[in-house]
Amino acid sequence: MAVGPSDSGPPVWRRRWEALRRRPAVLALATLCAAAFVLALALWWTARADSRQPSPADVEATEEETAGAETPTEDVAVQVYRAILPSLVVVQTDNPGQEKAFGIGSGVVINSDAEVLTSLHVVEGSTMIELIFADGTRSAAAVTNADPEKDIAVLTPAALPQVVLPATIGNSGALRVGDEVFAVGNPLGLVGSLSAGVVSGLDRDSTPPGRQEALQGLIQFDAAVNPGSSGGPLLDRRGQVVGIVTGLINPSSDDVFIGIGFAVPIDVAAAAAGGPSQ
Repeated sequence: MAVGPSDSGPPVWRRRWEALRRRPAVLALATLCAAAFVLALALWWTARADSRQPSPADVEATEEETAGAETPTEDVAVQVYRAILPSLVVVQTDNPGQEKAFGIGSGVVINSDAEVLTSLHVVEGSTMIELIFADGTRSAAAVTNADPEKDIAVLTPAALPQVVLPATIGNSGALRVGDEVFAVGNPLGLVGSLSAGVVSGLDRDSTPPGRQEALQGLIQFDAAVNPGSSGGPLLDRRGQVVGIVTGLINPSSDDVFIGIGFAVPIDVAAAAAGGPSQ
């Protein structure tokens, strides 16, 4: 009796053929799955690296970069003004025998006794000196130390303001031509005015009107100054006093600023006032 085909399924050769025919698709699918897995792993690792917490070294490097960044000029001027304003003083005087009955100048508080450093010519010849401090306190004052050769005077108030905030004294010897400087004072009676400029020259000599001898070793700068600015502080970028404004140059008879101002270096002014020089 002949044996027929098995009823259990297709012949063996057919099963083998179907397996071979399907193998490329299986390989392609496996390859695709593997590629998708590698891509997902790469994306996960990138996201994990981006979200990691910065290390101490990263933080330190960022702080150094920030500290080294230049501060915009506007911000520097604002900071300088805020630093000096509590120490700025209006100096009012009488002017015996002169056309103007009263004069106005500037000064700066230099110690905890509220002593004020100013230019001597602001108060010279006056019989009445009144100080107006930043908090509005008014006090009579007297010249307690002076150096005519340096045009520097120290004024001692009869009454202290409620809060005494001396200015920070800087190092005028570190100034270079081109350094930013700021003059703060009361030009033309405009109380608390700030002007900005640069150091135009060092160790200059100038003979102000009414003087026989020149003032020597002055700081030349181009921040605007006008009558009333004299005696005010010249400040560096850190808000530290590097000079006391003493006058300006004008080839005409008009007492107005044309671009050249002078200040006594603060180390010279401090020594002339009887304090320690820098």
